Amino acid sequence: MKQDNKLTLWEKYLTHEIGIEFKACLYFFAILFFYCVYRIVTGLKTAEIAHMAEMIFTCYIIGYIQVYLFGNFDEAEKPGLLEISGALICTVLYGAVSYFGNWFDHKIGMTLLLAGYILLTYICVFFIYLTKRRIDDKKLNEELKLFQTEHKK
Repeated sequence: MKQDNKLTLWEKYLTHEIGIEFKACLYFFAILFFYCVYRIVTGLKTAEIAHMAEMIFTCYIIGYIQVYLFGNFDEAEKPGLLEISGALICTVLYGAVSYFGNWFDHKIGMTLLLAGYILLTYICVFFIYLTKRRIDDKKLNEELKLFQTEHKK
């Protein structure tokens, strides 16, 4: 019986969904950290639940946009026009939601600072994924060599 190693449509879909879930959590944490620092600096020791709900909802929506419209740009091999455009558009979306959602008291400076922070986060995540792929490649090559030496005997 021949085994087909191709991913099914369901497996591809599930892989995207797991990636979006991971991205939503990652970017939500990053944005929530930024938000909490802002709140502490401005003398507040509480966070608005409505703001946090908007943040996580926005992270999920932008995760779908990022994966399905912009080719999963933070996991790209190298940044091209599509990936850079995607990062910029998604950053503008985060900024717009933060401004209109009043996360930072309608302060344009804070909205721009958030945008810069998100772009920096995208860059960091891009390099993390790049590094992980290189490590995975090394591990796979080591396993292949081990497999080949064991099956030569």
